[in-house]
Amino acid sequence: MTPSASTITPSAAAGELWDAVIIGGGSAGLAASLALGRSLRRTLIIDAGSPRNRFAEHMHTVLGHEGLPPTELQARGRAEATGYGVEILEAAVSTVSEADAHSMRLVLEDGQQFLARAIVAATGVTDRLPEIPGLAERWGRSVLHCPYCHGWEVRGRRLGVLATGPMAMHQAQLLRQWSDDLTFFSAAAEPLEEAARLRLSARGVKIEPRRVTEVRGEGGSTADVRLEGGGTTAVDAIFTAGALVPHDDFLEGLALARADSIVGSFLAVDETLRTSHPRVWAAGNLTMPMGNVPMAISAGTMAGAQVNAALIQEDFDAAEAA
Repeated sequence: MTPSASTITPSAAAGELWDAVIIGGGSAGLAASLALGRSLRRTLIIDAGSPRNRFAEHMHTVLGHEGLPPTELQARGRAEATGYGVEILEAAVSTVSEADAHSMRLVLEDGQQFLARAIVAATGVTDRLPEIPGLAERWGRSVLHCPYCHGWEVRGRRLGVLATGPMAMHQAQLLRQWSDDLTFFSAAAEPLEEAARLRLSARGVKIEPRRVTEVRGEGGSTADVRLEGGGTTAVDAIFTAGALVPHDDFLEGLALARADSIVGSFLAVDETLRTSHPRVWAAGNLTMPMGNVPMAISAGTMAGAQVNAALIQEDFDAAEAA
């Protein structure tokens, strides 16, 4: 935890009603809390401390923060949020359920309970990588997933694209922009259609259909990959796409609507980022798995503003009824 981030004790918060509880303290969650804090809303962030980009040393294509370490952005975000009265608790949420017609109940893994008028889920996803020795150990350093985040740093070098699913062909075409020396390890995408082979070959992309059995190199760097049946291919960086696993199990009891896509099943939200439950919003990679940091910040800001708008409407409805 950063020194500037305030925390609460369980005894001080138990049983109290928060205007909003944000689950997840990454870019989306912090942006939502900033909007809510500045709206004078009593807001709590519950953060398990495992942001998706924790493996990366620097962020890129983030306007105004180019090259900033993700941990530094989080520290700045926490300081800004707590400056507006937002409070932060380091913990993990186990379940979310309806407490009554006007609030939700959150139960933490240690049994603590909190009540909130609104919830913003911003817990992100996990990139589940293929079980290839040496691959996961280099994730975020020389095994990468986003060319807009990391392509410039490895431009012109020997690059590889490791197919893992239906987006592999797109990724292979995309990475050709950053290097003339590109190998497409196509085993997981085979059999490739002849039209796809011709299209890649037309731009000088080498196609290697043998399965990659190991990624090798010193420390976090990559030097080559070992191939099934023997032989190696030299590469300086590998781009791949892991299976995207959303962190939304704690919402299972609400039976929220989901939307299926080419990369998996994720929470469905409307244009205000509200889920199918009227008191639950979701932002960031939890609903937009291909989004980068600026997109997550934008979504979090939108969710925070929309939560405040919904609570304002509810406040006026209650006052009018009284």
